[in-house]
Amino acid sequence: MATAAGSGFDTETLRRGIEGQAATLLSLYADDAEIRVVDRNTQPSHPKVLHGRDEISAMLDDVYSRDMTHKLEQCVVQDDRVAFSETCRYPDGVRVLAESMLTLRDGKIVEQTMIQAWDE
Repeated sequence: MATAAGSGFDTETLRRGIEGQAATLLSLYADDAEIRVVDRNTQPSHPKVLHGRDEISAMLDDVYSRDMTHKLEQCVVQDDRVAFSETCRYPDGVRVLAESMLTLRDGKIVEQTMIQAWDE
């Protein structure tokens, strides 16, 4: 993976960030970025919405403080849109799958919708 032509978005930085460098991942977000999270607890009619880098940073700090692995599985970049799949695994074998769609502005993430599911 490398910088996607025309978008200014560096997919290698995305991979490094997802696979364990929360500060690197945070660097990809614009100051005014927004993330919507849809899962079992925050369903489509009432998603969890994070506004700005401070709220996003708090979420990333929480996620990356857990004993689990993260892997970027697939990533597609087209113009100012990025879609990717991420898999995670806890030491006890519980797995998480997250699918994200991003909107970019000047090579930074300004909007992300993440749909996630995990083993129960």
